[in-house]
Amino acid sequence: MYVCNCNGIREREVRAAIDAGAARPAEIFKACDSAPQCARCVCDMRKMLQDGREALRFAAE
Repeated sequence: MYVCNCNGIREREVRAAIDAGAARPAEIFKACDSAPQCARCVCDMRKMLQDGREALRFAAE
């Protein structure tokens, strides 16, 4: 599934960037060699980042 239609960034690419240490949407765009266009995807990226943080928190417990 595409997260960013403007840049053609797929969900798996966002997850890979997060797994590699991206902590903000800007870092995800950098990891994908892109730049935000319309920024509609930023909310989805933030949600994916938050989900990743929560998963790590639960794994640490």
